[in-house]
Amino acid sequence: MTIFLQSLDYQLWHIIVNGPRMPTRTIEGVVSPKPRNEYNDNDFRMLQLNSKAKHILFCAVDPNEFNRISSCDSTKEMWDLLEVTYEGTNQVKESKISMLVHEYELFVMHDNECISDMFSRFTTIINSLKNLGKSYSNQELVRKILRCLPKSSLMTHETTMKNHENVEVKKKKLIAFKASKEDSESDKDGDVALITSQF
Repeated sequence: MTIFLQSLDYQLWHIIVNGPRMPTRTIEGVVSPKPRNEYNDNDFRMLQLNSKAKHILFCAVDPNEFNRISSCDSTKEMWDLLEVTYEGTNQVKESKISMLVHEYELFVMHDNECISDMFSRFTTIINSLKNLGKSYSNQELVRKILRCLPKSSLMTHETTMKNHENVEVKKKKLIAFKASKEDSESDKDGDVALITSQF
């Protein structure tokens, strides 16, 4: 939903996260709400964005969620309520992160599980952690996946790689000889001498 709101208008996202901006005026150092008859085009644009943000949130949620957020006065209140509902408080987030990190650390490939299913489970854990603000580098993820593969899979992979390397080495070492046939008298005499010396 965050990307959806930001793609519509980044100011909408700013209003949702930081709260609505109301037109104000400063008289003798005192900030007070601006009367409606003094609004300019900029003030109307600001109010329109506040209403648009509220409208988008109302349209984006299902009827049950609508009932939950419809009594909120600002989009910030709505967003905070939705955030607590789906992500929980900071303590709940930390607990979820802790559980997912534990799941990540103990991650192994199950017996009779294909690599694509194992990778899907792994990706789900990683994406959940990333959504909660915890991420790992690609190097760490690759090392973790390699450690999770059963030894038979690793040996199969290594054997395949070695065979591939051997084929390439053999291709590089091929030597061709040109055959030629020449009869010479000395070769025939040598062959006869060799045969007679053996008897």
